Amino acid sequence: MASTKFNPSSPTNPDTGLGAQPAQIGGRFVNKDGTFNLRKTGASLMTRASVYPWLLELTWLRFIGLIVLVYFIVNLLFTGLYLAVGTHELTGIDAVTPWGKIKEVFFFSTQTFTTVGYGRVNPIGDGADAIASLETMSGWLFFALVTGILYGRFTRPKAYIAFSNQALVSPYRNGRALMFRMVPYKSMHYLSDAKVVVNLSLLVTENGKEEYKFYTLQLERARIDTLNMNWTVVHAIDDTSPLANYSEEDLRFIDMELMVQVSGFDPVFSNMVMHRTSYTGNELVWDAKFLPMYHESPDGRTTVLELDKLHDYRKPVS
Repeated sequence: MASTKFNPSSPTNPDTGLGAQPAQIGGRFVNKDGTFNLRKTGASLMTRASVYPWLLELTWLRFIGLIVLVYFIVNLLFTGLYLAVGTHELTGIDAVTPWGKIKEVFFFSTQTFTTVGYGRVNPIGDGADAIASLETMSGWLFFALVTGILYGRFTRPKAYIAFSNQALVSPYRNGRALMFRMVPYKSMHYLSDAKVVVNLSLLVTENGKEEYKFYTLQLERARIDTLNMNWTVVHAIDDTSPLANYSEEDLRFIDMELMVQVSGFDPVFSNMVMHRTSYTGNELVWDAKFLPMYHESPDGRTTVLELDKLHDYRKPVS
């Protein structure tokens, strides 16, 4: 549903890099986790695939599961090769049943792959020697790659910032303001020279044609020296705001999206980090106010920041 209630006095932002034609855009521009809501086609999987970033983005449980799975599959393949050349080319196998021999060959494969080499089972034929040599090389290549990826996962700069689930339209001074909040949730991580940019997309009808218009919202504060506690980002909905002419019902049903990008210097990584999120019209809560997240400790010696209250608000505001 398009609308013509946008404020024409608000300067648009042509530099978002996002499409303007609604017939060609599907869903939101930016997902809640900060990734772009975009799927690329028209090229082969090998051309489009980015294995290293994919491995960095996997959860730890899936990453460890993938390593175990690859390790198991590779050793199954080498076990098949050893069995193909015959167990007579391996000495030290004590099992007499077919299943027992398969197990002994599999565990010989794991010992060769990891270069442990206990020594009870040894290759004695040219075929088994060749396979063992190939497996040894594959093993140290595999573990070198895993070590490199582990190092990348631990050292990759990342903004450990969480955003509130909803953005609020709250009473502000003599009018209203759009606001959301964020917090660095790791104990040792904070941002210096933190900056936030909030872009607004609206689907509007102008001269009988529907298109997206983009605005960079003016914020009460777009930069702070240190982001170590929660930060409530505020955009006053005044006469200059592109949201000035919209009611709660308008913003709930029009195609609106707030795209948030925060960046800053993380001293732990000694590098710049960045994170994104977005809010759509149905993720706005009207006439609500965020509840405080921090308080003085019982002994009065420090400040307690309660991360579980990031999303808490009260409604209605009295």
